[in-house]
Amino acid sequence: MNQTCCPQYTIRCQALHFQASKSHKKVLKKMLKFISKGDVLKVVSEEEPMDSHIEDVAACDFPYKSESQVSQSELTPLAVDHAERVENEDKDSGETKEEGNMQKVESDSVQICADKDTPVPAEPSHSAKAVRAPPKPGKGADLSKPLCRKAKDIRKERKLQKLLQNQTGTLEGSQLQGDQAFLLQNSKPKTNQPKNIEDFIFAPLPDDAQHKLEVRVVRSSPPSSQFKATFQESYQVYKRYQMVIHKDPPDKPTINQFTRFLCDSPLEAEHAPNGPECGYGSFHQQYWLDGKIIAVGVIDILPYCVSSVYLYYDPDFSFLSLGVYSALREIAFTRQLHEKAPDLCFYYMGFYIHSCPKMRYKGQYRPSDLLCPETYVWTPIEQCLPLLEHSKYSRFNQDGKAVDEGRLKELGRVRVLHKRTVMPYNVYKKRRKGPSDEASVQQYASLVGQTCSERMLLFRS
Repeated sequence: MNQTCCPQYTIRCQALHFQASKSHKKVLKKMLKFISKGDVLKVVSEEEPMDSHIEDVAACDFPYKSESQVSQSELTPLAVDHAERVENEDKDSGETKEEGNMQKVESDSVQICADKDTPVPAEPSHSAKAVRAPPKPGKGADLSKPLCRKAKDIRKERKLQKLLQNQTGTLEGSQLQGDQAFLLQNSKPKTNQPKNIEDFIFAPLPDDAQHKLEVRVVRSSPPSSQFKATFQESYQVYKRYQMVIHKDPPDKPTINQFTRFLCDSPLEAEHAPNGPECGYGSFHQQYWLDGKIIAVGVIDILPYCVSSVYLYYDPDFSFLSLGVYSALREIAFTRQLHEKAPDLCFYYMGFYIHSCPKMRYKGQYRPSDLLCPETYVWTPIEQCLPLLEHSKYSRFNQDGKAVDEGRLKELGRVRVLHKRTVMPYNVYKKRRKGPSDEASVQQYASLVGQTCSERMLLFRS
């Protein structure tokens, strides 16, 4: 790994403790809105553009300037007349603050800018000036516009207004203020727990929902009857995805290539008594929208994890950010399997490549861990990122004396398959004729470790 241009680090997400980011929730809300209302244009225009490779981009649109790039004119303090105008406006606003707050409580048409998706027009100004010049860079906020308010505060005010309307009798001013404070305090929810991904994925839909989304898990190896029945439709989605998204020529994504790449698997199907109902092995997680396959997630279900292999989808539905949505669904699926199989609690996302910007999106699914390439110990990604910023290859385990506990210790115990006979390497070594192959066996065993080398078979002709 220290010799390649793009070191690949195994990454896993702690699915049971996963907390969705704002961008993750936006994708879930977008899908929920699309299924409920079916208004594609509205969904696309209201939500921020999402990319399965780049998430949580910086919200600030102002270009960054270093200290040497800032001109002296931009560092000039505010002019005197401007400072006086700001001071006068602060005085006027202080005198009318209480009256303005009462008007906001009584009015149902309160303008807020907490909703990022809806632009807020400026309120009419009481100033004598009719022309409003936009704020200059470095001069601060536009004082002619109202301050941004949180939607939570607006809802709290409306709830308080309804509670006050239901009160009977006349209250004195001091009593009214005391009751207002009491109502505000008790209007807060008892628990301020954030919504989890299941709250969005399994949210109840209206009776007149415009679309129906169904997720089916079918075994791909050995192929189940459901997999065989949907093979052609699934392949056509894969072919179009490869041609449109990855620009493959039409003759490259053939049926044989698709089968070798995403259908054939070395994993054997197994049903354990304490395992999930679907069993262990390789599966295709099909996303059906109104009776049509729009995406397929290729996954492996193992005793300790769900491993994400690949995703392909219909390019016509790219606006739904299916890369992000499928990852969140697979995390929720991992949690669901954990209820039946307690040891199954991780979601593996393949490899994290910090030197490749398009692959950094995997680090946004927190909490997650990277595997140390030298000691094979899981390390929180927050501790790994500073090291990777300094060097593309890094040892994450900071204990200099730590070594791989599963390293090769006895080469002679490596299992070998020779002439249809299973034997340890020390027996095979005596029977072998010709030059020694100990160096290649040593390299193999050091890569897989002592435990795996005694469970796997190394073929020798």
